[in-house]
Amino acid sequence: MRKDELLDAAEELLCDQGSAALTLAAVADRAGVSKGGLLYHYGSKEALIKGMVERLIDDFDELVSTQPGQTYTERYLGATLAAVRSGRLRRWAVVTGASGNLFLLAPLREAMARWHREELGEEPDPRASQIVRLACEGLWDVASHDPELNGEDDLQELESRMRALLKPQPS
Repeated sequence: MRKDELLDAAEELLCDQGSAALTLAAVADRAGVSKGGLLYHYGSKEALIKGMVERLIDDFDELVSTQPGQTYTERYLGATLAAVRSGRLRRWAVVTGASGNLFLLAPLREAMARWHREELGEEPDPRASQIVRLACEGLWDVASHDPELNGEDDLQELESRMRALLKPQPS
């Protein structure tokens, strides 16, 4: 069994049943492996959660890096919309799993700080870029709780409006 399949099982469990249900036995059962098979890859519940946090950060960084756009905020917006459209909204599950443990949340907090500061001073309008990045956070959070709220037409309109904010305004 691959590590990603174990992490997927843990995230699904968190999304379906919440953090109280996240036990090594439950994750192993959901993944269809023995508890020993899970422990081979993740020696503790904390190691499993740490793996989810690290994968989340790496995946989003990769998604940002592959998006078209001249500025970081344009790529950040594209990555957020790609994540929302894909339905893989695991960030909420990961945060839920790591909540209460500052050591496990620290890498995610550092990544969030980096994502929201990255190249901000180099943007044509840093304040508009900050607004778009914060709107992305809200979109992602709401979509995590209510994935059916915004259909494709809504997402296209939101994207269009946010991209318009990023265009330099005439003086």
